[in-house]
Order: sequence, then structure tokens, then C-alpha cells
Amino acid sequence: MLKGKVALVTGATQGIGLAIAQALAAEGCNLVICGRNRNRLSRAKMALSRKKIRVLALTCDVREEASVSRMFASVRKQFPTLDILINSAGIAHPFRPVADLSIQEWNDVLATNLTGTFLVTRAALPLIPRGGSIVNVLSMSSKRAFPNLAAYNASKFGALGFNNTLREELRQQGIRVIAILPGSTDTPIWDTLWPEAPRHKMMRPETVASALVAALQLPPESTVEELDLMPTTGAL
Repeated sequence: MLKGKVALVTGATQGIGLAIAQALAAEGCNLVICGRNRNRLSRAKMALSRKKIRVLALTCDVREEASVSRMFASVRKQFPTLDILINSAGIAHPFRPVADLSIQEWNDVLATNLTGTFLVTRAALPLIPRGGSIVNVLSMSSKRAFPNLAAYNASKFGALGFNNTLREELRQQGIRVIAILPGSTDTPIWDTLWPEAPRHKMMRPETVASALVAALQLPPESTVEELDLMPTTGAL
């Protein structure tokens, strides 16, 4: 059902983004993957190319409009349409109360998690046909605030608001907009958030990717609007 479709995945070099790219590749999707780290991007492309699909790997800083524009100029040269957009690029900041949070930390997190999602989505919209899907990888922090995570919480609350607005705008165009809100997942983001976090209680990125692929494979007259996933052990 997904074979031959074209998917763009931001933040595709590690964590949930990479797991989603791998799951889509296993279904036969052609991929555009992007990230800021050239070495990780090269390794991801090499691994994904073993699936005998087309893989276009592009460096992109989703925080910068010019960088996003350059990426989509390259995408348009290779693919006339984009069936699936996965906004997965995201960062966090160390646990820190508002009184101690720097403006640089605030700006970096908001720019990546919120503004980056907007910039990539806006650039992708002209390429997405009826029947296409936009997926925003968010977090349980999109609906539940945690102390000492002000910038991260604000970015995810805002991204869910953006996601829900976009869904209403695109309903009549037949484009699905899906928010996926995973609970604690064992990804490198915890190296920043909480290095000592009990990762044995967390979900695997592959679990999140599997649930999302199932949602994308629903018949076109239906959609999962919001996909909440939690470890069976609950919140940490």
C-alpha cells in the first residue's frame, strides 16, 4: 500500500526519525532524508539504500528558511510529488527552571521544534497531492506540562496547535494530518534531557514507527488524527 510512494523525513539520522525512515523503507517507500550532521546522514543513507529504494539524503537546518528552500529545490528535481511528510526533527534542553533557562536555549528549542515544523510543512504543501499525509512527531509533552522543561513544553504545545490548525485547513483537500504523541522513548534526546533516565522503562523507536506505519496504511477514507503511545509502565 505504501510501496513506491515518496516520503520526506526530517530528523532522519537517529531516534524516532530514523526508525520511521527504516519502517517506510521496509514498506518500499522512496525516501528523502535530512539532518544537520553530515556523518550521521551518510550512515543513514547507506543503511536505507540496502532496501533497494531511492534515497535522497540532504543536509538541512530546519530552523533556517533558506536552508529549507534549498532542500526543496533539490527535492523537486528528483520527485514531482511528495506523498508523505514526516516532521521529526526536534531537540530538547537540560532540566532547568524558567529562572535559569537561557534565551539561547529557549530560541534554539522553539526554532527547531516549532518554527522548523512550520517552515518544512509550508515548503512541502505544493508537492503533496490529495491522499497524501503529513505527520508531526510530537510528544506527550504536547498536552502535559512538566516542570523544568519550559521551552520544550512550549514548543510541543505550540506544535500540536499548529498540527490541529493544519488538519482543519487541509481536510477538503483530502490530505491527512496526523499528530503522534509518544511517551518516553529510548532515543538520544535523553542525553540532553536526563542522562540518568531509566531507559529500560521506555519504548523503542521501532515501536513508535510501527504504530505510525499502521496508521498510514488505513484506507484513504479514514485517518488517525492523533496517535498517543505510552510505555506500559506509564510516565517516568
